[in-house]
Amino acid sequence: MKNLILVRHAKSSWDVPMQDKSRGITCQGIINAHLVSNHVKHLIPNTYIMCSSTAKRAKNTALIFAQNFSYPVESINFSDELYTFDEQKLEEIIKSLSKSYENVILFGHNGAITDFVNKFGDQFIENVPTSGFVSIEFETDSWTDIKKGKVKYKIFPKQLR
Repeated sequence: MKNLILVRHAKSSWDVPMQDKSRGITCQGIINAHLVSNHVKHLIPNTYIMCSSTAKRAKNTALIFAQNFSYPVESINFSDELYTFDEQKLEEIIKSLSKSYENVILFGHNGAITDFVNKFGDQFIENVPTSGFVSIEFETDSWTDIKKGKVKYKIFPKQLR
């Protein structure tokens, strides 16, 4: 059994012109990331790894979730590869995960996250919003063999306000 939790980064700011990768998160994004992470912490497996895009907004979101889950921030695996908006690339990354990882929490970007969820989940989700949390369970022992999984939880900030 493999469990994948996908979290779209918190709302980012477009107010200041800068490189996309350097954009941080807004005050509302910070609030929503705390809201969702505090709401879902009882759903998190006992053991897991956290992986995040190196984009500032994804890193900041991962740090908020890690703080609220009491996960050591130095254990977060930050990867340039996860700075992708392409579902196919995200799928390749997930399928290349070590078989030894049973539970993975991944922080990334849209369209890759919504497209991945709709390809591999059993429920259509029009759009995974910023700070959105989707947990998918796969009946397999290897990430390379993932097929259609079961969406166990989908929690979005709008549901919690």
